[in-house]
Amino acid sequence: MEYSSDDITAARSLQYITYIFASIATFWVYDYACLIHEEWTFLLRSEWSKVKCLYIVTRYLPFIILTTLLYQYFTPNEDPGKCRMLANICSALGMLSAICSEGFFVLRTCALWNNNRILLAAMLVVVLTFVGACIGITVATTAPASHAISAIPGITGCYWSSSGLQLFIPFLLLSVFELGLMILTLVRAMQTWRIKSSSLYAVMVKHNIFYYTCGFLFSVANICTSLLLHYSYNSVLHDFQFVILAILATRMHLHLWQTNQHAHGFDTLARIPMSVMVRV
Repeated sequence: MEYSSDDITAARSLQYITYIFASIATFWVYDYACLIHEEWTFLLRSEWSKVKCLYIVTRYLPFIILTTLLYQYFTPNEDPGKCRMLANICSALGMLSAICSEGFFVLRTCALWNNNRILLAAMLVVVLTFVGACIGITVATTAPASHAISAIPGITGCYWSSSGLQLFIPFLLLSVFELGLMILTLVRAMQTWRIKSSSLYAVMVKHNIFYYTCGFLFSVANICTSLLLHYSYNSVLHDFQFVILAILATRMHLHLWQTNQHAHGFDTLARIPMSVMVRV
């Protein structure tokens, strides 16, 4: 039996997607196993706070996302409606994961600026506007989207059977947001590099820059896949970005907490309001 070029491209995209999700699931389990002692030390010894709850949600939400994705792409499924339901669930969970991950670094950036009220108000307006726009665009694009299964036997999973070009817009907004936070961090670091000399301050700045750079590059990659590749590849890196950013955010917060524990009693924390990040 001969298959069309679209069928072959779609089947190849499903294979790539299964490889990517299997790899990231393995990496998440490996990361969790490597940090299990430090993580439970943090969970048991740190005070309960809003940030700690944010950490727990951000840390374990990828487990739910990856479980759903592995079920979607590794289990034979003849019902496109079920595929659409699973895809919509993953989209909602992925967006929630991204919001939680970004939340850590919004708080960090505010902490670097000593919780300046004008900056807080501006960031709140920008965050609400961007989140609302991203949710609206994602729902409008993914909810009615049709899904199809591979026509080639032995290929599990399902893919979008129509183009979702509009999905590049949330990643464009996210890249702009990441770039803006990076600029705020760099400006503050240049303003205070001679005054702030604590290890905690240096860790915060390094983490912020690294996270924003990764988030920006991932967003650019997702914009490119949405605009340049076949429609079956449109969402190939979406959940990959969400999971990686969640791993980075929780790893960095754990490292920040450990640095704070080591510095406690020896440093005044360079007057950074760490109650925002550690004990809120």
